Amino acid sequence: MTFRTNLQTLRARRNMTQEQLAMLLGVSRQAISKWESEKAYPEMDKLLAICDLFGCTLDDLVLGDVNRPANGATSDPTTGPSDEQNHPDTKPAEPAIGSADAGTPPLPQDLTGYDAHRRRFSLLIASGIAAVIAAVGIANLFDSDNSIIGPSPLNDFLMFTCIGIGVVVGLALLLGGGMMRVAFMRRHPYVQDFYTQDDRSHEARILVAGITGGIAAILIGVMLVVYMDEVRGVDAGWPNAVMLTLSAVGVFLFIYCGMRYLQLDIDAYNRASEEDRKERAGLQTASSRLTTTVCGVIMLVATIIAVCLLMFAPDAPFWLPWEIGGLLCGIAALVIQLFKGRFDQ
Repeated sequence: MTFRTNLQTLRARRNMTQEQLAMLLGVSRQAISKWESEKAYPEMDKLLAICDLFGCTLDDLVLGDVNRPANGATSDPTTGPSDEQNHPDTKPAEPAIGSADAGTPPLPQDLTGYDAHRRRFSLLIASGIAAVIAAVGIANLFDSDNSIIGPSPLNDFLMFTCIGIGVVVGLALLLGGGMMRVAFMRRHPYVQDFYTQDDRSHEARILVAGITGGIAAILIGVMLVVYMDEVRGVDAGWPNAVMLTLSAVGVFLFIYCGMRYLQLDIDAYNRASEEDRKERAGLQTASSRLTTTVCGVIMLVATIIAVCLLMFAPDAPFWLPWEIGGLLCGIAALVIQLFKGRFDQ
């Protein structure tokens, strides 16, 4: 078989289009088409990447037959008998399960580094949100009614400083994570699903542990505040600081474990990547544009309200507008999705 036929066969095994293979290899679809029409030939690094992707050898890909891969050395009239002929008692190595030699398509591999990106992105987003909540908790240590430094004109300044630092750190993490995500999606517009059922089961266990730990942390914080208020008569200061810090831990676990699990859906990633490509090419659907606009307006209004609360009503929960804004964005996106057909006509 020729390289052309071998490549077509390998693609067919994975139900992979020319465009998808091109995205994985970092070349154009036209390049794949030229390879398969024998109008051009890939460079060595691309040949090796194809071997890694499909789990075959370079000899089988270029000179042999990927349907009948070579199992070992054969007798060569110029070099004499092979090692197996010299040692007939030697048992040939059995092909690995799932390998090309075993007669089954090899398992997909993480050639794009998606798994490491998934973990890092989840960590940045969860840390950014938790940092803001934790900063508000630390700021409560300087509550004027029960400050750890006692009555002092510095209390208000220290509260504002703690909250300001938390917001800056949180936004830096969130923006950094978002920019990293966009850059990754544009570098890798298509990712082949390489996760096994064992991987999904492992992540499901992590999700359950994260939810359980998060709920426990929040409940401990709430019980501490209730105990200090009802039994000790302390309704401000460090109990609230501990409660909010534990809440930050709980929120971190919810978001981190939840995002890790949700990002196992490679199909959703590929759809989002395609939507981003269409948006940049000016081909975004009317419903997608409307969703982006509505959510942008909602979050802008929420941010303005939050900043006003922070400046003019420091005792008010300034983060609440963002939570309400996020909820409204979800509702708006759901409603627009329900009437998607009318918007996209």
